[in-house]
Amino acid sequence: MNPAPPRICDLSPLNVLLRVSGDDAADFLHNQFTNDVKALAAGAAQWNGWCTPKGRLLATFVLARDAGGYFLMLPAAFAEAFARRLRMFVLRSKVKIEDVSAATPRFGLWDGAIPAGAFAIGPGRAFVFGPAPEGRPATLDDWALSLIRDGIVQVVPGTQEEFVPQMANYELVGGVSFRKGCYPGQEIVARTQYRGILKKRAVRVSSATPLAPGDSVYSDAFGDQSAGTVANVAPSPEGGFEALVVAQLEAIAKGDLRHGSLAGSPLPIQPLPYAFP
Repeated sequence: MNPAPPRICDLSPLNVLLRVSGDDAADFLHNQFTNDVKALAAGAAQWNGWCTPKGRLLATFVLARDAGGYFLMLPAAFAEAFARRLRMFVLRSKVKIEDVSAATPRFGLWDGAIPAGAFAIGPGRAFVFGPAPEGRPATLDDWALSLIRDGIVQVVPGTQEEFVPQMANYELVGGVSFRKGCYPGQEIVARTQYRGILKKRAVRVSSATPLAPGDSVYSDAFGDQSAGTVANVAPSPEGGFEALVVAQLEAIAKGDLRHGSLAGSPLPIQPLPYAFP
């Protein structure tokens, strides 16, 4: 029995594609981002993050490699600022950073057979930068919901500099390497990992009422003090909404997350495809 063709979503309306090439491209990107860029094979992709010196995520994105260099796909809302900041660090390195969005469509694929030539990332997910492959058409809401159900946090304008990578579970989805050298915020990310000081994690929740990235989440364990932040939201085909919420571990254990205030709508915690350490 042949596997089903994948679901396919045109991501071009939401994302910008940067092309990074040149003799020093691998070293340059490796020294900026949370993942092991040098270990990324041609034809593959990885989740990645870029942190402030304080270890807070400025952006999360897809990094893919081909024979000629790298593709970075990131939200259009802050792509220009991202590219401008990245160019500041090029200095004398032999690196070229271009916006190739206008000439290069972007597609996300999941839930089916991944075609040859796609940039595979994790189990059952891939990206195509170029002409649309064969597949079952899906909407941007479908794509957003699939990321939420896979527990993959996407930093958006309302949550920039809110999370260290582990709060977003990025080491659990293959977005952080602890064996590579230094990058901005690396010392804080490593300290969080090895000293057991992590106090927040991302969990998947359901909601009967609308919510938005950046909204506060509350719990009896913290009274009138916010216990977390909504990271990503998508409508559920069963009704209501699903979201990823970065919340205090104590509040997660108590299981009483609420949206907006202690009197707000309950946010029941739903399963993720991976477990916390």
